[in-house]
Amino acid sequence: MKKRLPLDRYPFLVRPLTKEEGGGYLVEFPDFPGVISDGETPEEAIRNGRDALQAALLTMKEFGDPLPKPSRGTSASGQWRQRVPRSLHARLVARARQEGVSLNTLAATLLAEGLGRREGPGRNR
Repeated sequence: MKKRLPLDRYPFLVRPLTKEEGGGYLVEFPDFPGVISDGETPEEAIRNGRDALQAALLTMKEFGDPLPKPSRGTSASGQWRQRVPRSLHARLVARARQEGVSLNTLAATLLAEGLGRREGPGRNR
């Protein structure tokens, strides 16, 4: 039985790229310096980033290099509960359905996109 790669365990950062950088969005993995990808949308950047991470992990396994343990802050488990008005919940569910993604994926993407816009390129994260 093949052991699955732990792609979902590694944190990633998404930020918008400036026009000078080519536009779109960049995804990077702090646990793997140099493993980056981009896409026209945050969703595309994340999908492409997962492909890049998978290639990096497979290469590390091929050469017998140990995979780093996923970094996690002591207070950042990657989960929380958020109460929102029913009307907002309904709008988010409709948007997720329209885009063909889960509500969780949509919410994570919108949060990452918003943080990227707020922080802007070149600012400390």
